[in-house]
Amino acid sequence: MPGWMVCVVVLTAATAFGLVRAGRDGRMRVPTTDGAVRLSEAELGGALGERATLVQFSTAFCQPCRATRRVLAEVAGMVDGVAHLEVDAEDRLELVRRLDVRRTPTVLVLDGEGLVVRRAAGMPRKADVIAALGRAL
Repeated sequence: MPGWMVCVVVLTAATAFGLVRAGRDGRMRVPTTDGAVRLSEAELGGALGERATLVQFSTAFCQPCRATRRVLAEVAGMVDGVAHLEVDAEDRLELVRRLDVRRTPTVLVLDGEGLVVRRAAGMPRKADVIAALGRAL
């Protein structure tokens, strides 16, 4: 196969991968874990909200984590009984492994009982967070 064909195939594959990843980035999804995952205040290092909790896994070097922090804090401030907790992924590696957090920011939406009902990898849009929160309430 000529070199220019290899280049075209590689560029096509890379473009397809990039488009798929961009389309999935920050989208709230139903968790795909086997069985329900319930998190406690002790595991998260903070108090759960009465109605729901927005949990953000972050790292110090993560630029999108800062914007995600602002979005989640704003949404939590809009709805009574909703808390926003930020977890340092580097300090909580056992929890990161258990929840299969592969990148930061990763956002979890918990219901009032601490059950994970929605999940997003990457920076979610405010409207998506509000919609996921509506499903948790």
